[in-house]
Amino acid sequence: MQQTTVTTQISEHASLSSRVAAAAVAVLLGSFLIIGVGFAHSEIIHNAAHDSRHSFSFPCH
Repeated sequence: MQQTTVTTQISEHASLSSRVAAAAVAVLLGSFLIIGVGFAHSEIIHNAAHDSRHSFSFPCH
């Protein structure tokens, strides 16, 4: 009994507009997270992100 394995490689290239849209969403989400956590009043959120903010020279005090 002989078995044959067929492998199909699918290569899909994202269009430029979809890559730009994905990058824009990533930048907006990242900016929201950095600024939202940076100016948050909650001590838990502040302390959780404290060292990483200072490593990026983000003032938090």
